[in-house]
Amino acid sequence: MPRRIAALLTTVATILGIVLFLPASSASAADCAASWSSSAVYTGGMMASYSGHNWSAKWWTQNEIPGSADVWADQGACGGSTTPSPSGFVVSEAQFNQMFPSRNSFYTYSGLTAALSAYPAFATTGSDTVKKQEAAAFLANVSHETGGLVYIVEQNTANYSTYCDWSQWYGCPAGQSAYYGRGPIQLSWNFNYKAAGDALGIDLLDNPYLVQTDAAVAWKTGLWYWMTQSGPGTMTPHNAMVNGAGFGETIRSINGSLECNGLNTAEMQDRVNKYNAFVQILGTTAGSNLTC
Repeated sequence: MPRRIAALLTTVATILGIVLFLPASSASAADCAASWSSSAVYTGGMMASYSGHNWSAKWWTQNEIPGSADVWADQGACGGSTTPSPSGFVVSEAQFNQMFPSRNSFYTYSGLTAALSAYPAFATTGSDTVKKQEAAAFLANVSHETGGLVYIVEQNTANYSTYCDWSQWYGCPAGQSAYYGRGPIQLSWNFNYKAAGDALGIDLLDNPYLVQTDAAVAWKTGLWYWMTQSGPGTMTPHNAMVNGAGFGETIRSINGSLECNGLNTAEMQDRVNKYNAFVQILGTTAGSNLTC
């Protein structure tokens, strides 16, 4: 209702002693800044919009996707979009339970949805099909890494003392054997705990055990790797899914040095099988380029 008409009606109602209920005006959403460009250079304070949000660069950056790199600060929804809520995740709790019928009670659905705020571009980028494919791809790799969300920590304890790189200036303050694999993508090595902790604002170098005691932290480390790390591949798993490279490239980024190029086809195929099962649960298609 135009403001002048609303004001006139209110005045008349006041004179006549009538209680008038007018529809509340809705607050306008922030305007979106110019769309983020992978080729553009952004310096501190410059704005860009991506995935329905405005983002502010903290310092110089180029080709670092908003929502998947610490250089960007989320300035909130724009253009009428709203921040994705846990209930808006493309995987429902019922579907999650269907995917992981024998999961360890540590890996809660609420822990996963609580972790989503750390990387709002995850499973919210692209078409509905792409969003579901990315969620299925992440969870398929997670399922392979953890035996169906059964294992919280690496099972081969003989490896525990090998994940400390003393050449790093910060060393291994939690102890020589403290940086074994934990969580949904089995975070390991002191330098990975340091990098993940720095990105998430959590001191994981000194407190690596948080990854096996706090479900939201565990899920956040998995999303950190998915959204920001290329591993032995050439792109992050997130970019592989949203840019059409396919599920096979996510395998390459997570464990390609051991499973791709014909090295261990059984392990690779297990990931593919899980992905095919999960996209079916989500009611979508698998896409192309499933193997590596």
